[in-house]
Amino acid sequence: MRTPSRLTSGTPRARDLSRPALVLAATALLAACNYSFRSGAGLPEHVRTLAVLPFENDTNRFELTQEVHEALVRQLPRALGLTPAGEEAADAVVSGTIRSYDLSAPLYSQGDQEGSVQVLQREVVLVVEVELLDRAENLILWDQSSLRVQGQYLDATETEDTGRVEAIELLVQEIVDGAQSNW
Repeated sequence: MRTPSRLTSGTPRARDLSRPALVLAATALLAACNYSFRSGAGLPEHVRTLAVLPFENDTNRFELTQEVHEALVRQLPRALGLTPAGEEAADAVVSGTIRSYDLSAPLYSQGDQEGSVQVLQREVVLVVEVELLDRAENLILWDQSSLRVQGQYLDATETEDTGRVEAIELLVQEIVDGAQSNW
């Protein structure tokens, strides 16, 4: 009795079946070679340098100007794949205004005494206006008139500084996300 023959790699029929798979694999490999990452992904190709101007400050918290500026200068160019530059030499400029700074208590419980409240968590709420300008094209690449970020801290074990640092870190990330969203 004869058993059905199996296709082996040596038979002509097996080679015919594997040829389309090899062609497909080779095509996929060649297509993958054309893919590359570029510096400043998300922004126009000609934008290679960035200046970060100190934000105007409409609050009574004067330290915010310096804290926001230092965080943006330190993190924003690198996060966008750009080189820091002075305002006159930069391809793009980030500027803005700190509109408000508020503290709130979103998490609290009833206190030990009747009618008292125990704050468990506090929140720093920072609202800013931001603009990213392409100087070469004189075009606003991204802007947000009321960017709101919140930094939280535990009232019992942390300070307002902890919440403010978190809010500023979130601000930097929101600007990065926004700058890359339109391109």
